[in-house]
Amino acid sequence: TAMTTRRIGASTVTRVEERAGPGFAPEMLLPDWDPAVLQEHPWLVPNYYDLASGKMMSSIHSWVIRTRHHTILIDTCVGNHKPRPAWERFHMLDTPYMDRLAAAGVRPEEVDYVMCTHLHVDHVGWNTTLRDGRWVPTFPNAKYVFSDVERTYWDPSLNKDLPESNAGIFEDSVAPVIEAGQAQVVGMTDRLGDNLLIEPAPGHSPGHVIFRLMDGGDEGVFIGDVMHHPIQVYRPEWSSRFCTDPVQAEASRRRILEQCAACDARVFPAHFGAPHIGRVRRKGAGYRFDFDHGDQP
Repeated sequence: TAMTTRRIGASTVTRVEERAGPGFAPEMLLPDWDPAVLQEHPWLVPNYYDLASGKMMSSIHSWVIRTRHHTILIDTCVGNHKPRPAWERFHMLDTPYMDRLAAAGVRPEEVDYVMCTHLHVDHVGWNTTLRDGRWVPTFPNAKYVFSDVERTYWDPSLNKDLPESNAGIFEDSVAPVIEAGQAQVVGMTDRLGDNLLIEPAPGHSPGHVIFRLMDGGDEGVFIGDVMHHPIQVYRPEWSSRFCTDPVQAEASRRRILEQCAACDARVFPAHFGAPHIGRVRRKGAGYRFDFDHGDQP
């Protein structure tokens, strides 16, 4: 797949794909799904909805940010060789993700920060790699950044009520990073240097955060799973089945839509189909999404 690179001021942002294609059935992903939106929004086909399978198109990718000083990786997909029996699509993958990262010009030892919007299965996988039978941090020199609330919630030793489908995710993809002394647990509101702000966007998960990159008057917002699919720009009241608090997720989504529209920020989602990125514009009482099709940064 062609690499997407965009400039935010003097920084660049490049998409590194793990996999893309038909994902969940829409009513599985969005319990409030109404098929009438396909007539109302014909642009959904084929990039965002696959007629043949009747499934939402989904991409799983990381964003590589290069600032003047740092190389930053946002969200690390599913990972290879991870036993995920509860998630058929994610179980024991073997993808060329690391080759694609190399093609983007990134060697593992060059990554300064790995930033996880939240600690779900498809956002933490490449945090670690299987080496000689042990899970070790993939990026040996990186600080791994995630929110304190999130770290506590997904730790089975601290939260006895975790769903069974989460078995193993913390143990193989988060705990080894903490044990290696590479975790940088932050408050829900924090900043890395002058240009990268961490802001709370809870609801999809309790400690979900977004990252705002400001550089030279430009802004890029990395929204994680605040939205899974572009239809949620038009239907912000539709939260996903995987949101721990759908009402709070809607409130976060509306706030971030308004903020992105007000700041003319470029939006970098975690799962939108191609071209993956765009800008939120106000439309009447709601919003629309202007996809960024340009090959020019």
